[in-house]
Amino acid sequence: MPPAPRFLTLADVAEVLSTSSAQVYALVRRGELPAIKIGGRGQWRVEATQLEAYIDRMYDEARAFVDAHPFTEGDAKGEAPEE
Repeated sequence: MPPAPRFLTLADVAEVLSTSSAQVYALVRRGELPAIKIGGRGQWRVEATQLEAYIDRMYDEARAFVDAHPFTEGDAKGEAPEE
C-alpha cells in the first residue's frame, strides 16, 4: 500500500471535507486553512497535517459552541439548525 501523500489538491481536500473546491479555496484565501502555491501556474496544495489540524480546530470550535449554547427540549421542536 503506497504511503499517503504529503500534499493534497484543493479537490482532494474538498472530498475529505465533503464540500466544494470553491469552499476550500475560500478557506485557503481567508487564511483559515494554510496552503502553499507551487509551480508556474501557482496551484494550491494543502499539507495533510495542516488539514488534520484544521479539522481538529473545527471540532474545538464546535465543542465551544455547544458548551456555550446548551441544547434544550425547546430546540427539538424548532427548525433544523443551519449547516
